[in-house]
Amino acid sequence: MSSQKTVTVTPPKSPINGKVLLPGSKSITNRVLLLAALAKGTSRLSGALKSDDTNYMSIALRQMGVTIDEPDNTTFVVTGSGKLQMPTQPLFLGNAGTAMRFLTAASVLVEGIVVQNGDNNMHTRPISPLLAALSQNGIRVDSQTGYPPVIVHGVGKMHAKRFEIDGSLSSQYVSALLMLAACGEAPAEIVLTGKDISANGYIDLTLNCMRAFGAKIKTVNDTTWHVAPTGYTARNYLIEPDASAATYLWAAEVLTGGRIDIGIDAPDFTQPDAKAKAIITQFPNIQTIVVGSKIQDAIPTLAVLAAFNNTPVRFTELTNLRIKECDRVQALYNGLNKICHGLASIDGDDLLIASDPTLANISSNALIDTQTDHRIAMCFALAGLKITGIRIQNPGCVAKTYPEYWKTLVSLGVVLCY
Repeated sequence: MSSQKTVTVTPPKSPINGKVLLPGSKSITNRVLLLAALAKGTSRLSGALKSDDTNYMSIALRQMGVTIDEPDNTTFVVTGSGKLQMPTQPLFLGNAGTAMRFLTAASVLVEGIVVQNGDNNMHTRPISPLLAALSQNGIRVDSQTGYPPVIVHGVGKMHAKRFEIDGSLSSQYVSALLMLAACGEAPAEIVLTGKDISANGYIDLTLNCMRAFGAKIKTVNDTTWHVAPTGYTARNYLIEPDASAATYLWAAEVLTGGRIDIGIDAPDFTQPDAKAKAIITQFPNIQTIVVGSKIQDAIPTLAVLAAFNNTPVRFTELTNLRIKECDRVQALYNGLNKICHGLASIDGDDLLIASDPTLANISSNALIDTQTDHRIAMCFALAGLKITGIRIQNPGCVAKTYPEYWKTLVSLGVVLCY
């Protein structure tokens, strides 16, 4: 869909009910694609997400000598030699933050130069903490701005025995180093500096994936890990559904009084965003303070839901949301206030939602600027379930992680107007 297009969700006249097959987890898919590529042999990754983000990762790995077949819409068959080759062209990673951060570290294992770039939005996403951690170990990584593009001068091996990393800005830096460390020449220690990492659930996700592919990691404490130089072993792996995608459907349920079967219960997810289900089920009496650091990608869903809550909600610890695909704190503020002036306010990195249950069933001519951010598009579709007339720009941006999102809503009986 063109960026000039808009979509308007027509509020349903009855509860939304139905069954939905969720896409695979983006976070897990991009982790296991890399781990399978670093393993020697063939791995079959089932239940995978096929989207813009995972497409950028798979294309980049192919450029680095990895064979990747796609026998169906949810499977990658990855055959690696245990090494990554120097690509003949720069890697273009769009706005896929996981791919950029993970491959920056993994490119150390390449014998030669690896250039990584992305789109204009990627040029605003910081990567300097990861580059600093690599540089401290004699690994040459170049970036003129502390943002992509990045040039990695790989030496074919990883000699570092200790990485110190400030992970307060993004857990992806830490995950990148952990996955690299298992390919080292000797045991390596990963140590957090600065403030403790808030999104530790994503670190646990990384460790689980690594262990599945044969890595041996000892968690010393919340800020230190010892990684053995095991390398990775090819295996077959079933990827669980995407918990962040599930939050939109859980919110649609409570907003319309319906029931949507997604085939998995919240406690069965290993992804941190599944914890948002407990908050969503409180609606319309969501708690007054929601800490956002551990459920970052669920915050847009919760913020729009909070607009219809009985009482105001303050979302705290949102620093990381400012460096996602866009500044999501500002984008949520802008969109909510277009719907109703004064509905949202910003206090530092906190987002305050005034909440007004009488918004349901009003009309609005709000035009939501998604800033090409898939989560802004998907969360404001939820507002359209209750408010007539909201137009969402660039609906095609959902292809980043949930290409079938709009079709999913239609399958549940929601009427869309383009």
